[in-house]
Formats: sequence, structure tokens, C-alpha cells
Amino acid sequence: MANIYDMPGIDNAWCPGCGDHSILHIIKTALSELGISQDNLCMVSGIGQAAKLPQYMKASYFNGLHGRALPTATAIKAANTELTVIAESGDGDMYGEGGNHFMAAIRRNPDITNIVHNNMIYGLTKGQASPTSGVGMKSNIQVDGVFEQPFNPLAVAIALNATFVARAFSGDMEQTKEIVKQAILHKGYALVDILQPCVSFNKINTAAWFKENTYYIENHNPADRNAAFALATREGKLGLGIYYKYDGRAVFEEQLEANKEDKTPLYKRDGDRQAKLENLINAYV
Repeated sequence: MANIYDMPGIDNAWCPGCGDHSILHIIKTALSELGISQDNLCMVSGIGQAAKLPQYMKASYFNGLHGRALPTATAIKAANTELTVIAESGDGDMYGEGGNHFMAAIRRNPDITNIVHNNMIYGLTKGQASPTSGVGMKSNIQVDGVFEQPFNPLAVAIALNATFVARAFSGDMEQTKEIVKQAILHKGYALVDILQPCVSFNKINTAAWFKENTYYIENHNPADRNAAFALATREGKLGLGIYYKYDGRAVFEEQLEANKEDKTPLYKRDGDRQAKLENLINAYV
């Protein structure tokens, strides 16, 4: 069945078998099932293979600098609180170059969804170890193997009191779709870390490896932050599901002076200016 976000005839630069294909399908399906119109959606991405995703959707998007998707997404949501805003990129872009913005976004708690394609490698630049690469992984740069401990985004997010934290696997499109839907509906910053294979440059964390080294979280109360942190720091297999969810924290954009009394998007508040802008646009259409 055709999806309103489909872009038929567009060349796709991803390798066959890349987990990005599944994530693209998951996001488009989740948005369609939620009934979110193209006019009310803005995608934001940084740099990398994962960051190309909005280019393969029929939707408004902003493709910015490496690691800078989150502050841009925060600003877009603040300027137009009516929008559904999704910031998505890879583990290198979000947790490496964008690591400081990752932490700042959690502290601010904007009402945005942050989807991270986590393939534990830098794919665009051909195979360097990323912040989430495992100890011992060898690459053209890390010729003797990675010796740093991998970054744990879920533990960091829970420690900073992110209001929605989840992990999913691109190979299970149904569960991942439902998690993405819940993240979009959640009011506040929502992190969805999606494990995915890079078939070209990561020969360790393959689709088979993820299936063997993940499990589905059961009998866990996502309202229990201490239990969620313990789960996120547990050694061994990686848990799939919602780790933590909290609904009682104020969101960033509603605390701004410009939005406290008037919820109307900023661009709609000056009627004369809006009319002039529309006349200008119509003159060139």
C-alpha cells in the first residue's frame, strides 16, 4: 500500500541489506499510522548515511551540520509548537560530534523525538570506530583495536533524567514501529536508539550478531528510574524495549517567555508580516 511519505523514483545511496532501509520504512509507517500529515512534520538530521533518511521521504526537513541536529530541532519546535519534530542521525553524529548537544537536549526537554541509527561504526567515512564500537574492534584507523569503553547512550540519558528512553532493533520492524509511535506521542524529549547492521564496514555487529546478543525486556516498570538505570548498565546482552518513561516534566518550548501566554507559532503572530510573506511567495510561484 502506498504511503504518503513515499518518494518513488528517488535513487537511494544505501547499501543493499543496510538497516537504514528498515528504519526508513518503520518511520514512514509509524507516521502514517499516527495520521501525522506532511504539513505538520519536520525532520532534522546531521551528516552521515543515517542522516540521508529525510531525503528519501516526501516531507519537510532540515539537513544541517555534523552533530548539530538536536539544537536545530529544538529551535524549530520552539518556533512552531504545532509541529511534530523528529531529529534523526547515526551514532557517530548524535553521540560523537553531537555528544554535547545530546546532553543539552535532554536537560532542556524539548518535545521532540530523537531517533539514532546505531550501527556501532562510522559508515559514511568508511569504517572508523564510533562512540558505540565495542572494545577490540579493528579498523583502518584503530589498527590495534578499540581500547575505550563504548558510550552508553541509554545510561547517560536516564542519568540526565530524559523523559523517554528506549532501544529497538531494525530487524524487528513491528516492535520498533510501536516504540517509535510511542516516542512521537510522548510529550518531551524521547530517545529511541535503534540497533542496525552496517553490511559494508562492520563485520562484527551483523544482523545475526544483534539477534544473538539482544533480548526483549519483560517484567520491567518503565516508571522506575532506578530499575531503568540498572537495566541500561547491565553487562551482557542488550535489552530491547522501553527503559524509562516520565510524563510529568515541563517541556522546553512552553517555558519560553514568547510561548507562555500565546501558543500561536511565531510566524503566525504578525498578520501583516504573514500576508506580505505569502504575497512574496505567490509572486514567485
